[in-house]
Amino acid sequence: MTRIAFLDVDGTILEHGSVIAPSTVTAIRRARENGHLVWLSTGRSAGDIHPDVRAIGFDGAITNGGAYATRADELIVDRPMPRGDVEALERYFAAHGIHYFLQTHGGVYASEGMGPVMAEYRRERHAQRAAELEAQGLPSEQPLWNEPKPVSDVDRDAVAKAVFVSPSTDTVAHAAAALGDGFHVIPGSIPLPGGSNGEIGQAGVTKGSAITSVLAQLGLSAADAIGIGDSWNDVEMFEVVGSPVAMGNAVPELQKLAGRVTTSVLDDGVHNAFAELGLI
Repeated sequence: MTRIAFLDVDGTILEHGSVIAPSTVTAIRRARENGHLVWLSTGRSAGDIHPDVRAIGFDGAITNGGAYATRADELIVDRPMPRGDVEALERYFAAHGIHYFLQTHGGVYASEGMGPVMAEYRRERHAQRAAELEAQGLPSEQPLWNEPKPVSDVDRDAVAKAVFVSPSTDTVAHAAAALGDGFHVIPGSIPLPGGSNGEIGQAGVTKGSAITSVLAQLGLSAADAIGIGDSWNDVEMFEVVGSPVAMGNAVPELQKLAGRVTTSVLDDGVHNAFAELGLI
C-alpha cells in the first residue's frame, strides 16, 4: 500500500542552520525506493529551501505554509494573499515598528530594518551552535543565507505570507486581534533572545488545506498520510493526516496535539518515525 509522508523542514529535516542527520537522508530515500511518496511541507518559500534538503529528493513540495504546492514543474496549489491584505499587513507593521519579511513562491523580501536584526541573530546563533555541535561530535554547520531582496521590489499580488520580528513579547496575540478573522497569525520558529516572532497568512490557507488538496489530486486518503513537524504551522497538518508525528524537539503542547512523538531532529527523528510507521 502506498503511503505519503509530509515533512516539515526546519527542526524536522534540517536543524535550524544547515545540519541534517545522515539517517534522515537514508530514511527518505529508502521510503521512496519502497514505493511511498515523500513531500516537503514547509513554511519556507520554494526559493528559500536549503539546497542540501532539495538534494535528498522528494515527490513534491508544499511551501509558504500551504499557499503553494508543486509536483515536478506543475503548480497544483496556488493561493497568494489578496493585495489589499498585504497592504493591511504592511500598514500594521509600520504603525508598530515591526520588522518583517514578505514571501512569494520564488523568494523572500525584507523590510529595511530586518537585515541588521537577522545579522545579529545569525552571529549569536552560529556561535552557540558551533559549541553544541562540537560537543555532539558533529561537523560545524555552514549556514546558508540568501540575502533577501528589499521589500520595495516585491510584487504585492504574489505575496503568500509574512514573517515578523517584533521587540514586543505579545505581538502574536496583538496582531491576531488587530488584523481580524481574515488572517492566520501563529508563533514563529526563530529562537530569538527577546521580543517575539510570528507568521501571518490568509485564514484558511495552511499546510492542512494544501495537504487536503494534494491528497485529493493524488487519489489518496487521510488514512494514507503521515505528517511530521515541530512548529506551530504544523498544527493543521496534524489535524488532516491519519498519522501525525511531533518531533522530540517540539514544544510539549505540540507533542500533545500530535499524540505520537519521535526523537529529535539530530537524534534520528525522521528515521525512527518512518521505521515505526513501516515505511522502511
